[in-house]
This record gives sequence, C-alpha cells and structure tokens, in this order.
Amino acid sequence: MLQLAPLAASAAMGVGKAIVGQVADVVAKAKAAEVKTPDAKSLDVRSAAEARARKASTEFEKMFLEQSLDRLTASDGTDGPLGENGTGGGVYRSMLTKEYAGQIVKSGGVGISDQIYREMMKMQEAGNAARI
Repeated sequence: MLQLAPLAASAAMGVGKAIVGQVADVVAKAKAAEVKTPDAKSLDVRSAAEARARKASTEFEKMFLEQSLDRLTASDGTDGPLGENGTGGGVYRSMLTKEYAGQIVKSGGVGISDQIYREMMKMQEAGNAARI
C-alpha cells in the first residue's frame, strides 16, 4: 500500500493541474464579470467552479479507492471467496470493488478528496494572483 502513495500524489497533482486551469478560467471570467454584473451572479459562477473542483476531487478519490481495492482483492488464480476461477469472477470482483469504493466515498471517504480540493483551491488562487 505504501507504493501507492507516490502514485496517488503524482496523479492528484496531474488532475489538480488539469482542473485548476479550467477552474481558474471560470473564476477569472467571474472576476471580469464582477465589474459588469451584480455580485450574486459572480458568486454563482464562483460556487459553480468550486462545485466542479469538489466533484473532480471526489471522483479522483473514488477512482483511487477502486484501484487500491482491486489490488487488495486480486488473487493468484486459486478459488477464493469471490470465485475467481470462473469466467465471471473477475467481472464480479471489479463490480464489487467499484461499489465498495463508491460506498466509502459516500460515507465520507478517507480524506484524499479534501486534500486534493484544498490543493486545487491553493493552485487556483496562486494562478489568479499571477494573472492579476
């Protein structure tokens, strides 16, 4: 499991950098629109950008947990509790790990999405400060 930590960190940074550009563009448009429109509309744009960042970080955590759980439930081809020897054993195992990951995220997750969200917001603020 320790080998997954650097992979998760680098993947999170890649996802964060990709999303920060999009979020920063939306926020920059919102700041430009603040001069022309009332504050309520710019707040809606900002909250929409934050919601997209939150969704992306949650989806990343779910994907990360799916991959981790898939590694944990992998077998060496012997009969196990999930019946890996049959044709459908691998399919059943992948669906099961996907559902486990979804339920873990729904119940609060393991904290990866919160950390990624905070880092994306920091990167967004730094990008906006550099543009101004």
